[in-house]
Amino acid sequence: MRINKYVADALGIARRKADILIDEGKITLNGTVAEQGVSVSETDTVVYNGSQLKPQLSSLTIALHKPTGYVCSRNGQGSRTIYDLLPADYQHLNPAGRLDKDSSGLLLLSSDGKLIEQLTHPRYDKDKVYRITTNRELTEDELQRLRTGIQLDDGISIFKQATAIGSKQYEVVLTEGRNRQIRRTFGALKHWVKELHRTQFGPYKLNNLKPGDFRIVTH
Repeated sequence: MRINKYVADALGIARRKADILIDEGKITLNGTVAEQGVSVSETDTVVYNGSQLKPQLSSLTIALHKPTGYVCSRNGQGSRTIYDLLPADYQHLNPAGRLDKDSSGLLLLSSDGKLIEQLTHPRYDKDKVYRITTNRELTEDELQRLRTGIQLDDGISIFKQATAIGSKQYEVVLTEGRNRQIRRTFGALKHWVKELHRTQFGPYKLNNLKPGDFRIVTH
């Protein structure tokens, strides 16, 4: 097995991220700094950050209903993290994208780096569906502007869909995921997002999963 695949499988990251770790000299093979392209056998010792790496025998992916008040990192810096909701056997899983502390809904975590890349890289164009509650109603013109594009500091934000589903409630679909993009986009229209809840990510749906609970998913 090539060392970049070995590292990617063991850490649950994409191969391109494993390549970066190797290029930066952070991976050792049998006590020496590893080089790109070398092969790894069962008898070799691969180490990263002081720990020996062991590829996962099989990948694991879960769907978590993230409640508000939790951050998507291992170090919450005083805040509760999504890993507080998971048993020890699931602590190695990495999130596919993020939901900010004040947002809730579907969060996928996996040991499969390739799956995470397919869910998060812009070239795969995965739909992410959100239910939004705002402080006041949007006009039809404002909804249309969400679909045609609104200029933000980091580029134009375009919603694939933006539909009213109730009083001050909207369903929006994104295929990208810039930092706090939905909140900033609504903010550009002078609307405050009171609730942001993700119901679907690619082919995966939240369905009736309760806040704080998770289930194993197949792919």
